[in-house]
Amino acid sequence: MANKVKEMWAANKAVVNGWLAIPSAFSAEMYAQCGWDSVTVDMQHGVQDYQSCVACFQGMQPHNVTPMVRVPWLEPGIIGKVLDAGAYGVICPMVNTAEEARALVQYSKYPPKGTRSNGPIRAGSYGSSGNYQKTANDEILVIPMIETQTALDNLEAILDVPGVDGIYVGPSDLGFSLGMEPKLDREEPEIMAIYKRLLKETKKRGQAAGLHNGTAAYANKMIKMGFKLVTISNEVGLMQVAAKAAVIEARGSKK
Repeated sequence: MANKVKEMWAANKAVVNGWLAIPSAFSAEMYAQCGWDSVTVDMQHGVQDYQSCVACFQGMQPHNVTPMVRVPWLEPGIIGKVLDAGAYGVICPMVNTAEEARALVQYSKYPPKGTRSNGPIRAGSYGSSGNYQKTANDEILVIPMIETQTALDNLEAILDVPGVDGIYVGPSDLGFSLGMEPKLDREEPEIMAIYKRLLKETKKRGQAAGLHNGTAAYANKMIKMGFKLVTISNEVGLMQVAAKAAVIEARGSKK
């Protein structure tokens, strides 16, 4: 299976990404049919474990979305396992240095580019027999998260690590690290300046910048700003917003 995200980036198109917190193959199956270009299983802050990640991938597979994972942390065991399960992109939280970025690449790539162990128990079925190992290093996306002042201090060095395809911004932790309230859809001038810097440096290197957003309207604004991967909340957040709106409308009230 070709990586749709990589193809869209190569065509200079923005990817609209879904985010799964619920450990359910059924909800993943339904969500994958909503028009997303990619769908990411959140193993860091979502209620997901490895078994539910595999189940979510199984629910998604019949549909034209690229499966990705946000892993809990920079740790080779879980990175290898989600790739073996079929992830075509690894988003890793709290990557703060070039050394950590190099480790992420190493854990995500087969030799000679990395140290990933061979055994794609499920991922191998995505292509014809024996071909997965030949294409995995080229197809799998390696995406460190930039969400601290330390990461900003080391930004250029992180981006210069061979094998890094792009970055993903966690606005809540980024703001937290800078002494601000943790939240999405930020408008502070200093944050906007950081976003412009991230976009400039990634574009210079032919990489993509991604961002987690709270609303579709803000995500659209960020696409226009230059972000190439935008996530809109997660399925829990969107479900709650729709459910609350339905209850209010049914009652004929405004709140």
